Amino acid sequence: MDLKILLSWSKKEFSYLPWRRERSIYTTLVSEIMLQQTTVSTVQKHFDRFLERFPHLEALAKATEEELLVAWKGLGYYRRARNLKKIAEHLILHHEGKFPLEEDKLRCIPGIGPYTSQALIGIGRDERALAIDANLERVLSRLYALKEEKGLKLQKKIAELFLKKKILNQKNISYRDLNEALMDLGRVYCQARKVSCGLCPLSSHCEAFLRGNPLSFPHEKALDKKRSEDHVIQVLRLIVMKKDHILAYKKSEKEWLSGQFEVPTCLLSSTDKKLIQYPLLKQKVDWAGLPMFKTGITKYKIENYIQVISYQEFKALQFPQPVEWRKYSSESSNLSTASIKAIQRLKKP
Repeated sequence: MDLKILLSWSKKEFSYLPWRRERSIYTTLVSEIMLQQTTVSTVQKHFDRFLERFPHLEALAKATEEELLVAWKGLGYYRRARNLKKIAEHLILHHEGKFPLEEDKLRCIPGIGPYTSQALIGIGRDERALAIDANLERVLSRLYALKEEKGLKLQKKIAELFLKKKILNQKNISYRDLNEALMDLGRVYCQARKVSCGLCPLSSHCEAFLRGNPLSFPHEKALDKKRSEDHVIQVLRLIVMKKDHILAYKKSEKEWLSGQFEVPTCLLSSTDKKLIQYPLLKQKVDWAGLPMFKTGITKYKIENYIQVISYQEFKALQFPQPVEWRKYSSESSNLSTASIKAIQRLKKP
């Protein structure tokens, strides 16, 4: 199998991605953490801006939480940003601001697991390592028709075969390019529910394609028919403004978007009776006629209704969270995306 065909295709099509232009182990760390649970197109919009604000480990380690969350805005899953900062702090404190060379030492750093450590070695350093994400797991399962069930067993099998040089064994190739090319292949032609084998540069060597059943790999567990469905919730976002300031409260560690500020938000209704993210609105409000926009987080589809009220009216509601006046700016404030959307929605004619 000539892997150079795959590498050539990947470089031709995706060398423009910002995290591939001036690669370092630090930028690899940032991009890999960003790309977890986030699409490539979304990360493209934020990567350069984040690096301009935090160009190295020292800048990231010294950042306040508010500075960090403002820079991370739009990427979602803010826990990843906090983990990234903790990694930077640990490296500054315990490794003089340098990444250890050994994988076992990388794995000892809080926030760096098996995948990230392999990515730092294989992609960041361009050394022999395989960063087995969902794309690589799927592509290699099909390429070699591996029988192991999707998940930890399959990942261990791939790692074992790679270590023993029974797969992807070719001299004079860049392991950075190999990892990225396999990720590209899984993202573009070898998707979970759709394959484009006629366009794939490796199809003539793919066991699953030659068998005529690529979508049957990797083998998956039977789906749980009792799996919970998405919940629909309605919330009321209260806009209380004073000149260029807005009333907001800080989200706690137990809430979504912890550490960010949000306009006072009350629960109107929910199909999830165990939801405790927002206090229940005790006063009757004709919210059906209010401006509304939709958002989503995890398994929740959210209908956001907006109401402008005075500070005196707000005090009468006895909102249970401590609030404060925050200077409003869609660019620099640490307001949640939903809060900013609520304000901007009101400004539209």
